[in-house]
Amino acid sequence: MNPARILLVGGSGFIGSAVAEALTKRGHVVTVPTRQRERARHLLLLPTCEVIEADVFDRATLDALTGRHDIVINLLGILHGDFERVHAYFPKIIAESCAQNGVRQLIQMSALNADVNGPSEYLRSRGRGEAAVWEVAKTSGLAVTVFQPSVVFGAGDHFLNMFAGLVKLFPMIPLGSPNAQFQVVWVEDVARAIAMSIEMPACTAQTYPLVGPKTYALRELIEFVIGLSATRCKVIGLGPGLSTLQAAVFELLPGKLITRDNLASMRLPSTSSTPFPAIFGTASAMEGVVPAYMSGGAGRGRYQRLREGGVK
Repeated sequence: MNPARILLVGGSGFIGSAVAEALTKRGHVVTVPTRQRERARHLLLLPTCEVIEADVFDRATLDALTGRHDIVINLLGILHGDFERVHAYFPKIIAESCAQNGVRQLIQMSALNADVNGPSEYLRSRGRGEAAVWEVAKTSGLAVTVFQPSVVFGAGDHFLNMFAGLVKLFPMIPLGSPNAQFQVVWVEDVARAIAMSIEMPACTAQTYPLVGPKTYALRELIEFVIGLSATRCKVIGLGPGLSTLQAAVFELLPGKLITRDNLASMRLPSTSSTPFPAIFGTASAMEGVVPAYMSGGAGRGRYQRLREGGVK
């Protein structure tokens, strides 16, 4: 396949950075729009990646961007904040812009359990976003591919790394929803699947759950991190009532470690009966990946340090 011109929205974030690297390694030309170019300075290391300042929620700006690209990838997502604007409204306008401006394919990032009738606003908004994209595809003929990952881990994630920091600070972690189920998936596997999908016509009009090879309870994930950290931190599982109370308190704190909406999302297992799609290769087990990057010895550790500390 000849190199494609790809607009990567949300490319400066954790997953987006991995996707940008995967795309440039395959020779594609990538444009990453961002409100603050400084936040994406780490991407300047990539040879065929351009970072520009732009407000993609402005329709004229968005149309100008989509009109210059063959493929558009939308990775925008949040865990707190205006879900409707980011997860539902934006997928609709970017799909419309792609259809009107001759984009060859739109890849939409969603989430496992996305459903307009889901238990949390996060999942409901993801469901509305998917529905809007498919509606545009139905009426316009736009080629669409949707990815639905479980929780994504990797160097620089805000999940395992957050707990790695907490277990070093506190002798005990009161854990809400300790039995919540996750099939966590490595960011590099997610990035590879997205990058490969643009080269495979059979991937259009498809939805792909992306999960790792094993299911874990949340407690097991934290205990795994504790083992790597060589601490004596204890995990105290909370029941439903205390879990809700904890989330309500944390909503008021800076950083919002967990919210009641996050808790509602965890009522559904973030797992899939469909394994990682074989057409994209094999998903890596957490145990074979995390120890290397948490020790700073491998993976995307060097890349993440450049991101955090600037290009030397």
